[in-house]
Amino acid sequence: MFPHHREREQPIFSARAHVFQIDPTTKRNWIPASKHAVNVSFFYDANRNVYRIISVSGTKAIINCTVTPSMSFTRTSQKFGQWADSRANTVYGLGFATEQQLHQFSDKFREVKDAARLAREKSQDKELANSALTIAAPQDLADDLQSPPVMCVNGPEDKLFRSQSADITLSSEKERIKKMLSEGSICEMNLESELFTLQDSNSKLVAALHEANANVEQWKKQLMAYQEETERLRDQVADLEAHAGQGPSDLLKDELSQSLEELEALLKAKDEEIHILQSKKSDYHQMEHARDEAIHRLREKEMRNSELERRIQNSEQNLNSSLEERDRMDAEIQRAIEILDIKIFDLNDLRQSLFKLISK
Repeated sequence: MFPHHREREQPIFSARAHVFQIDPTTKRNWIPASKHAVNVSFFYDANRNVYRIISVSGTKAIINCTVTPSMSFTRTSQKFGQWADSRANTVYGLGFATEQQLHQFSDKFREVKDAARLAREKSQDKELANSALTIAAPQDLADDLQSPPVMCVNGPEDKLFRSQSADITLSSEKERIKKMLSEGSICEMNLESELFTLQDSNSKLVAALHEANANVEQWKKQLMAYQEETERLRDQVADLEAHAGQGPSDLLKDELSQSLEELEALLKAKDEEIHILQSKKSDYHQMEHARDEAIHRLREKEMRNSELERRIQNSEQNLNSSLEERDRMDAEIQRAIEILDIKIFDLNDLRQSLFKLISK
C-alpha cells in the first residue's frame, strides 16, 4: 500500500526560485528545468527520518532529492546557488529574486543537512540490520513463480490456464492503479507546497495588517490633534482679522495662514495613507479566499487517494483469492496425478496377471 504523503511527509520550508540542471554532456552549461519560478520545498518524512527537497512544475517533479550529510549548498553569486546530487548524478541550480531569499534557503539547507547527519548517526545500527536482511533473496519464490507442468488432462489444464490469465489481468490492473495513485500524489505534493506558500504569505499579511491598524490609530490621534490645532489657528486668524489695522498683525496673519495650509496638506497626506491601508485589507481577504480554495483542492485530492487505496485493497484481495484458487486447483491436479498413477499401476498389474494366465 502507498500511504498518504500528507500523513508521511510534512513541509518545513518553501521558497520560489528558477530551477536549473547542469548539462550532462558538457558539465558546464545550465539547462532550465522550469519556464518560470516554482516552489522549492523541504519535506520531512517522520517514518523514515529522512529530509527531501522537492519541486513540482505542473505534474512533473523536477527536483526529488534526498538530503545527505555529504551535500553542500554553494552560493556562486548574489542570487544564485547550487548543490550536487550524487544519486541522481546531476547538479541543481536555483536562481532567486532577492539575495535575502538565497540566504534563507542556504541557512535552511545547512540546518537540514545537520539534522540529516544526526538522524543517520542515530539510525546507523538499524540500517545495517536492514541491509543484512536484504542480502539474500529467497530462491523458493522463483520456483513458485514457475508454471506448473501441463498434464494431458483437459479439465485441470483449462482451469490452470484461466487462473494464470486472471493473475495477469489483476497484475496489470494493480500497476495501472499504482500509476494513478503516483500521479495523484504528485498533484497533492504540489498543492501542499502552494498551501505552505499561501500560509506564509497569510502570516506576513496578518502581521502587516496589525501593524497598519496600529499606525492607523496613531495617525487618527495625530489627525485629531492637527484638526484641533487648525481650529485654534483659524480662531486666531479670525480674531486677528477682527482687530486688523497694524502691520505686525498682517505679518502674523500671513504666518498663520501658511501654517494652516501646511497642516491641511499634511492632513490630506494622512487621508491618502489611510486609503492605501484600507485597500490592503481587501488584498488580505483575497489571499484568504485563495487559501481556502487550495485547502478545498487538497481535501479533494486526499479523497481521491483514499478511493484509489480502497481499489488497490480490493485488487489485492481479488489477487489473494485467485492465488488461493490456483493453489486449490494445483492440489486437485496433484490428486488427479496420484489417482492416474494408481490406475496405471493397477492396469500394469492386471496386464501382467493376464499375461501369466495366457502363458499357463
